[in-house]
Amino acid sequence: MRQIPVDTSTAMLMVAQPPQIKMKDKKNGVMAMDVESGEKLMTVDVLFVSDGSAEVVTVAVPEPGISGELVMGTPVALTGLIARPWENEFNGQKRHGISFRAVAVTSLKSKG
Repeated sequence: MRQIPVDTSTAMLMVAQPPQIKMKDKKNGVMAMDVESGEKLMTVDVLFVSDGSAEVVTVAVPEPGISGELVMGTPVALTGLIARPWENEFNGQKRHGISFRAVAVTSLKSKG
């Protein structure tokens, strides 16, 4: 599947919802794991403000890539952000969208 790099250099990014464990199967309590590293995956909802419009995007990040205090409203940097189009069929319904993945989400809030 194609991966599209996302340029965040002109955007303002802040935490909309703090990190949570990404679930592969909520019903059975199965956590999602990074295929390459085997690390637990987390999701962070990020407010992405660019060109006068704002949108909340959910970004998947391996747990070691979460750094700093990421509470609602915290300005953040996203390292290695990519967009990945997806499509599937569930109960005869075709669904599609874009998922976002980053290597790291880092708080830009100054300490002190």
